[in-house]
This record gives sequence, C-alpha cells and structure tokens, in this order.
Amino acid sequence: MKYVTAVWDDGGFSVDPGAYLAELPRLRADLPPGARSFATDPGHYDIAGATRCVKDLELAGVHFATDKSGGLVLDFAPNKFKHDSGLRITYSGVTHFSVDYEHSIDWMLVDAVLLDEILPDEDGGCTHEIALTDASILVRCRDLEAVWGGTS
Repeated sequence: MKYVTAVWDDGGFSVDPGAYLAELPRLRADLPPGARSFATDPGHYDIAGATRCVKDLELAGVHFATDKSGGLVLDFAPNKFKHDSGLRITYSGVTHFSVDYEHSIDWMLVDAVLLDEILPDEDGGCTHEIALTDASILVRCRDLEAVWGGTS
C-alpha cells in the first residue's frame, strides 16, 4: 500500500492508517462516489472503538461474475469480539483482481483484515488494496459499494 502501514514485525502486526488519513482530504475528490463514501466513513479506520472499522473482519467469500460484466463481491464475516455485523463489498467495472498469499502464518484458521487503502485510479475509477493477515487483495474497478450487515 502507498500510505497505510500493515506489516508483521517482532511484536506482532503493526498497523497505521495515519499517513493515508492525512492524504484522504486531498484524494477524496478524485474517488468515485461509493469508494469515497466508504473510505471517508468516520468508523472505517477507528481501530480502537468502531464496530464499523475494517480491521479484524474475516474474509468469508469471493464471488466473481461469469458474464464478463466486471462484477465482483467480497464478503467479510464479523469478528465476534469487535463487530456487530459483517461487510459486503460489491465492485463494479472490475478490470483487475488479484490475491497474493504469503502462506507464512499457519496458525490462523482464516485471513483477517489488517487494514485497507482506496486510491483514485487514472481512469476515473479506483484501486482497493486490502492487507490480510497472510495475504493481500488488489481490486481495480470503476466503483464499489460497501454495505455493513451484508454478511453475518
């Protein structure tokens, strides 16, 4: 990610959205409406207290459109200690999707979100990068819609 820090170090996972949050006022005008709404939601990066912070959500499903419409849906289950509900992100106009697995953490049953970053793309869309505990997801799309309660 360009601004967000989400890494493993000797003390565990280290996450810091500070640099991204500092840039977000400048970036927001160039983000498509759904991406802008999700990225600027007050709870999105409130790691300590928000039930709508993405940190610790668990990747629960990946659903591709098979009709070349460019649709993609990612489902995230709630962490029972933190979230009231899960999150469903529906992407439109997807031109790139990739998952890079590290396969270095074998003691975790599921991949959980560390943090994410949404940036404007040169074509008017956006990129959404999600750092997971043992993988990363990158989506390039026209826009996205994030709905809490979309999965349980």
